[in-house]
Formats: sequence, C-alpha cells, structure tokens
Amino acid sequence: MSKALIEDIFNEPEWAEETAVPATDGELLMLTERISSFEIPIQVFLQAVAIAAYDCAAAFRYADNYLTSHKQNKRKNLRVFRSLRNFENN
Repeated sequence: MSKALIEDIFNEPEWAEETAVPATDGELLMLTERISSFEIPIQVFLQAVAIAAYDCAAAFRYADNYLTSHKQNKRKNLRVFRSLRNFENN
C-alpha cells in the first residue's frame, strides 16, 4: 500500500520535473527574429544563443526578461540615400 502511495505522489503535476531541451534551428530563428527587432547589446544576443544550445525555453525567458527589464526601443529601419559625386551611368 505504501508503494502505491509513493507512486501517486510522484504523478502529481507539481512534482513533475521539466527537462531541458536544446533549441532546434527553427526555434533559434524565432529567437533571433524576436531579439533582432530591438536594440540590444551583442553580448545579450550571444548569451541567449548560448543558453538555447542547452535549454530552449530558458533562452526565450532570458530574452523576454531582458527586454522587459530594460524596456528597449524597437529598431527602426532607416535608409539614407545620398547622391554620389562623379558617378556616371554607363
């Protein structure tokens, strides 16, 4: 009877242990897209990728925590067009 009681305790969801799963290529791409839309230091990006090599969920949590704690501005795609001097169309 005590054996059945112990098995029931370990089948509880709160006792369940999460397993760290490395990020797939698609998940790394999603992480990169999420981070690259904000102005962040390169070290933060590299740290997120390093974490993703061991634990995908932790990498997304790291990136989200950084972005929310630092309240980053979205990156703006600005293009500046200048005329080139001495440029001839051939």
